[in-house]
Amino acid sequence: MLGSMPLWESLAGLRVAVDHYDLERRELALPNGWTRVTTTVALHGDGATGHGEDVTYTAPDHDHVPDGLTLAGTWTLDDLSRRLDELTLWGGSADDHAAIDYRRWAFESAALDLALRQARTSLADVVARPYRPVRFVASTRSEIEPYLELYPNLEFKLDAGEDWDRPLMQRLASYDRVRVIDLKAYYRGTSVDLAPDPELYRAVVECFPDAVIEDAALDDGFREALAGAEDRLSFDAPIHSLADLDDLPLEPRWLNVKPSRFGTVRKLVECIGACEERGIAMYGGGQFELGAGRRQIQRLASLFYADGPNDVAPSEYNDGGARPGLATSPLPAPEGPGF
Repeated sequence: MLGSMPLWESLAGLRVAVDHYDLERRELALPNGWTRVTTTVALHGDGATGHGEDVTYTAPDHDHVPDGLTLAGTWTLDDLSRRLDELTLWGGSADDHAAIDYRRWAFESAALDLALRQARTSLADVVARPYRPVRFVASTRSEIEPYLELYPNLEFKLDAGEDWDRPLMQRLASYDRVRVIDLKAYYRGTSVDLAPDPELYRAVVECFPDAVIEDAALDDGFREALAGAEDRLSFDAPIHSLADLDDLPLEPRWLNVKPSRFGTVRKLVECIGACEERGIAMYGGGQFELGAGRRQIQRLASLFYADGPNDVAPSEYNDGGARPGLATSPLPAPEGPGF
């Protein structure tokens, strides 16, 4: 909160002048054969440029990012967001709600970035908080030893796998570097789907007694398998708004904040403000950003949850495996205007 002022009220009245915008496609070919594609929205106005990144995962959907929206004019951030409500941003499946939010976030975050740059100020200045150094973790599967050989103090967020047995978990836990275990129960039809398994859940709870446990299934008796870990449960994929947080069958003590999931700046900061009021610990999450989006998730972490196990490592962690020269945690506090 900004004193007694909700975060959105501190941002809604920011002025932003838009002349036009460009789209910038980025691609990164990975050794596994997958090519990551994102699209950057570059909003131009009054001699400044603001950037936002569409992190939609399906490459063909980047072919229909609209390039002719009528956005020119001088707006408040709130008014421009309401204008975006009226426009068709998404040309793909109407059922792909996550990607619809990703597309909206590209325009919203670009607008926030442009407004701050035109005002020659930073998000930290507007919300009257200091930027702080950002603790980050490396996100991977179970091959952590090559990283630890080079960076013995590196911390990890691990995606559990179907092949995880107790000996493997005990080995991973023995390093005392695993801070978050992601059980990915809410993904459907993706390469990272993991079917809920009560035996896996029990083993994770017992083998990693201090780790945050993310996105565990809570229905069909799975809560019994998580007994004793209620204060360590966190959520990511199901949360796109404060309403989603309120609809969870329990009051979580942790939340992975991925800004692009929220679609709008307003929904994002409303949820952050509610977490602060309720004592819900937060940490940042990434979406394999290739451009400005990575900087933005790091700045949000720096302001609101700098000490959390933030999955916001520099982009070079996504480019390949363990190797010399990677940045180490914490990241320095950011500087300069913009988002």
